[in-house]
Amino acid sequence: MRFYRRKIFVLIFFFFAGIKTVLLAQNKPDDIVGYYLNEDPFSGAISQVYIYNAGNGIYEGIVIWVNEEDRKKYEGLVFMKDLTFNAKENEWQNATFIYPGKNGKFKAYMRLEKNGQLRVRGYWGISMLGKTLYWPREQQSRNPKIKHP
Repeated sequence: MRFYRRKIFVLIFFFFAGIKTVLLAQNKPDDIVGYYLNEDPFSGAISQVYIYNAGNGIYEGIVIWVNEEDRKKYEGLVFMKDLTFNAKENEWQNATFIYPGKNGKFKAYMRLEKNGQLRVRGYWGISMLGKTLYWPREQQSRNPKIKHP
């Protein structure tokens, strides 16, 4: 009888520990706000972007800094719009990207990883026709000249 009580106690403990882990893993909408470093999947150029709350549950992204001189003209460009948080899926969805120098618009959805990186799945048409990138979070702006919300 004593053995079964201990077994039940252990099962109950792990059950509640699992629930706590799931609840703690849930993001809040503004958790995505911040600076991220990314590498252009087409050219390899490095840039820093800032994702911010534009109001009404919509998030946007602006290019803060670019490492290549011929791409400095894109600093200050709002390249991402319409990103919204889906609490059920625990991810940000419906982003529309414009890519300087390319025709058309791309779609994307994003998820914060446990290590603080932002997993970005960008695609054209359907998500199978896309690419997944990982953007590490940065603590501050690399270009204080660019003002953002």
